[in-house]
Amino acid sequence: MKKIMLLMLCSTLVLGSCVSSKKYKELEAKQKSTQDLLNTATVKLNSCESDRAAANARVKSLEERLAELRKTNQDLIQTSGDMTALTTQGAKNLEKSLESLKEKDLKISRLQDALTKKDSMTLALVTSLKKEVGMNDEDIEINVEKSVVFISLSDKVLFKSGSYQISARASEILGKVAKVINGKPNFEAMVEGHTDNVPYSGNGTLLDNWDLSVKRATAIVRELQTLGVKPSQLIAAGRSEYIPLVPNTTPENRSTNRRTKILILPKIDQFYEMIEDEMKNLSEE
Repeated sequence: MKKIMLLMLCSTLVLGSCVSSKKYKELEAKQKSTQDLLNTATVKLNSCESDRAAANARVKSLEERLAELRKTNQDLIQTSGDMTALTTQGAKNLEKSLESLKEKDLKISRLQDALTKKDSMTLALVTSLKKEVGMNDEDIEINVEKSVVFISLSDKVLFKSGSYQISARASEILGKVAKVINGKPNFEAMVEGHTDNVPYSGNGTLLDNWDLSVKRATAIVRELQTLGVKPSQLIAAGRSEYIPLVPNTTPENRSTNRRTKILILPKIDQFYEMIEDEMKNLSEE
């Protein structure tokens, strides 16, 4: 009996030992599985933490970039406003400049018209003189000098040597000149006397070539007045020997320099009045 009890006790102990070992292994396997899961979860957690940190850094970078873009946008808006203001002012200034240029261009055009009108009158005057005088004589020259019409007459045509008495031929020519001047009431005739450089040696009240050149000019003026030209249109001037055409080195040259010029020109004040009228019309427009 004792043997049977001992055998049963040993069997129980053996069986109990076997059951505990099996459970232990199961538990051990579960523990290992749990540990693996924990390790996996830990790895994933660490990865998520890393991703979150990277995401936070990216978000911060994007926020900073957004702030920079907002500031840049604000600066651009401000700059755009400034540029708009500058462009508007620039457009106004450009418009004013264009208006000023148009006004100046119109003024220049008006002045050119006035000068063209004066040139037309000059051409008409030359034509009238050549038609009236109608002479092909080397001692008579009709030309234009600096927009001024003039008749140059050799002293052989007008006077005897050293004299200021007008010849018969001079009276004939001056009659034709007077006819042209009388047809131009808005013009003046300035008579210039010129001599050569030979000192005046005649008797009487004349002192020198100055006196001779002036006396010849006044003689022509008086003759034109006798022929009906208004005295208010006449000017007498003496230039003596000091504006020679050629050097006074030969008798021929001295003869060339002894001359009388009759300059027929529009009255300066009336010419300026014509320009002022154009400017007045421009300002009214």
